[in-house]
Amino acid sequence: MTRRLILIRVFAVLAVLTGVNYLTWRWMESLNWDAWWIAVPLVIAETYSLIDTFLFATTMWRAKERSGPESPPTGTVDVFITTYNEPVAMVMATARAAKNIAYPHETFVLDDGDRPEMAAAARAEGLGYITRSADWTDKPRHAKAGNLNNALFETDGEFLLILDADQIPDPLILHRTLGYFADEERVALVQTPQWFINVDEADPLGSQAPLFYGPIQQGKDGWNAAFFCGSNAVLRREALMQLGIVGYVRELEDSTRRTLRAAERLLAREAGRHRAMPELHKELTRLREEVTGARFVVSAGEPIADVTHQLRTQIDAASRRLVKNDMDLMAEDLAAIHAMPVQRDAERDVVVVDEVGLDALTTRELSPLAAVKSVGALVDALRVDRPGEAQPIQPLATISVTEDMATAMQLHSMGWRSAYHHEILARGLAPEDLQTMLKQRLRWAQGTMQVFLRDNPMAKRGLSAGQRLMYFGTMWSYLAGFAAIVYLSAPIIYLMFGVMPVTAWSGDFFARFLPYFLINQLFFLIVSRGIRTWRGQQYSLALFPVWIRACTSSFANVVFKKPLSFVVTRKDGRVGGSLPLREVWPQLTAIALLIIALITGVVRVLMGTADGTGTLVNIVWVAYSLAALSVVIQALRYKGPAAHAEEAEGAS
Repeated sequence: MTRRLILIRVFAVLAVLTGVNYLTWRWMESLNWDAWWIAVPLVIAETYSLIDTFLFATTMWRAKERSGPESPPTGTVDVFITTYNEPVAMVMATARAAKNIAYPHETFVLDDGDRPEMAAAARAEGLGYITRSADWTDKPRHAKAGNLNNALFETDGEFLLILDADQIPDPLILHRTLGYFADEERVALVQTPQWFINVDEADPLGSQAPLFYGPIQQGKDGWNAAFFCGSNAVLRREALMQLGIVGYVRELEDSTRRTLRAAERLLAREAGRHRAMPELHKELTRLREEVTGARFVVSAGEPIADVTHQLRTQIDAASRRLVKNDMDLMAEDLAAIHAMPVQRDAERDVVVVDEVGLDALTTRELSPLAAVKSVGALVDALRVDRPGEAQPIQPLATISVTEDMATAMQLHSMGWRSAYHHEILARGLAPEDLQTMLKQRLRWAQGTMQVFLRDNPMAKRGLSAGQRLMYFGTMWSYLAGFAAIVYLSAPIIYLMFGVMPVTAWSGDFFARFLPYFLINQLFFLIVSRGIRTWRGQQYSLALFPVWIRACTSSFANVVFKKPLSFVVTRKDGRVGGSLPLREVWPQLTAIALLIIALITGVVRVLMGTADGTGTLVNIVWVAYSLAALSVVIQALRYKGPAAHAEEAEGAS
């Protein structure tokens, strides 16, 4: 264990202990119940932050710094460059660099836009070109995941290097990553950082994410939970194909159980309708019991094809018996009709039928044969031995608008391993305007929350306790938008209206809060080790509307089936012509209210009507919030390199 890791662990423990001490006091002794409507939300928000501290401390507890693989690179490799509507010139720049990777490989352009000009450019360079086949028109496309899944079945390399359309790879990227697959058993994924060449140190859009592509991924790596980030990663084909097959089998088992339950309900209803006819009731009840038995056998792991074949045999036998019964009923009906009194009314010149006998005939129960035929059709739909009937296997996860985290979590749950190699081996393009950046962050957050709601890691079989916490920690962070609303509101309410969320700004408060706050800041500095993280801290607060929208829209998608749109991040150098004020009106409103609250607090101090300690605390709080939110103003005014190039070109 290194001295740095020991120091990290010491401060991790101190951060959590001081946090527990502070929050215990907050819950037990400091709540102002006269203003519960702000006091309780504030202490809940602080509790959220303490849990966040615990998850971050757990992440860093096993931080792993790899120097590189020990084994030489081996195995066949396919390089996949995914594209949809990016400029052909951009894609080809990446493709040419990929073609020049030093290790032997095949390079493929995966064009989900099916563009003739893209196909021509790729083939002119001697590159592989893959697009969706015509039979995808009536299937869910699943965006990038579907594009990659389609290509998996048209290539055969043992390993896959996946690159976004703008990520120019280093010629040695495979030499620096492939060895990990030989170093450890069952390594399925090696992820490298994403780094962007079109942003400078000022970068008000916060694209580089050095804390994530560094300490956080290294921390997750220590728990075998470093996850796939969509690009600049090498994956093992065997692991993905196993994932696809297992996922297909599980989905088939689930759909089989659902279908058999539906058949049970249908047969139970029909049996109830025919209680007055003992033979029919007995036949339907017997068939329902067969279906119930089939469902339990499937749950026990018996082959679905064998179970459905046997059930189909039982249904056919029941149908034959019911057909014979129908013939007997028809014979009875004909006899009843023949025996029915019929005479002619001479005065009206019409045939008169015995009405009582006719009513009795029309109210007789119809045959349940149709119900049995319906059950047979349901069982036929489950058969997996019919050519062309099987659903396509999806190796990369398709439960989210972003495929990366979900795929990694599935691989980890099946016992595969991952590695994070902290070396910049590909360089790409980041969004150059605020509107594009916000759409990108929204998609990431929505994808993460979809996974949280559909495949919660805390309940997922196969994950270790550490892996559960690592995935849950990432998902938990996107709930910060709700806490941010409270953190922004509390000082405004106090400075403008004098409503205190705590009983007093006393010595007890500072004796507990200051150690917690200062140790957390020191812990963060030790972990970051010189990395500039202020921009990330700003956006953790400033993007609160994005996080809230991601949570609500993902909930509506999962629970109410409301669709989410997949927006490809624009990286073509074009920037919006007008300020996207509609995108950031919540932040601008918060800034205005904070400034008003700040002025109000200062005026009250100058007039001598303010509580000195409480007002000072909240003025500092407001100043910090304004400093964090100021990044939105910077981002609104920001012009990236492409915009400056356009201006220079226009001036010339």
